[in-house]
Amino acid sequence: MTPVVAWRRPAKAGPATPLVVLLHGRGADEYDLLDIANFLPRAYTYASVRAPVPVEGGGYTWFENRGVARPIPQSIASSTAAFRAWLDDPAIGCATQTCYLVGFSAGMMMAAALALDDPSRFAGAVLLSGAIAFDGARHASDGRLTGFRAFYGRGTLDDVIPQELVSQTDAYLRGRSGATLTFREYPHGHSISRAELEDVALWFES
Repeated sequence: MTPVVAWRRPAKAGPATPLVVLLHGRGADEYDLLDIANFLPRAYTYASVRAPVPVEGGGYTWFENRGVARPIPQSIASSTAAFRAWLDDPAIGCATQTCYLVGFSAGMMMAAALALDDPSRFAGAVLLSGAIAFDGARHASDGRLTGFRAFYGRGTLDDVIPQELVSQTDAYLRGRSGATLTFREYPHGHSISRAELEDVALWFES
């Protein structure tokens, strides 16, 4: 099934244009993160993808869950496979081999699952205000992300993601994963601040 995607393309987009995929949080849709493109490199193509699982009350998410930030492994695996099938479709028409992931909250879980599934497939990932779904992360082994470029940002006042999962994610990304990591904390809750976006922009420029 082809996902619903909101696009932001530069005037001179072509086959060599890098792609940034935006992965929204639970209860949102493909337009939720699209304005992030205003802070990031103008020469890139941005694809904000709608998650496949409808949420009661409105919006979508990337997986069915058994509690806050606790995906059902089969569900997140199915979404990961569907995403990869979409990304590998030549009809997308841009440099999907130079693809960055930007995920917020549940979208961070999805981005981390994709990166862990095949680190060589992506140029890097921006992981914001979420956690790694260790129950469904088949490849969260020591050194799995060696050399992989990642930005990990979170709010110190975030009370949405269970602290146990945040601590596990922190320990893995900042240590055992082997990732080439930029880590930042901000004095806000479960959100993305302007200061955070400015740091993400610097990460892209580097």
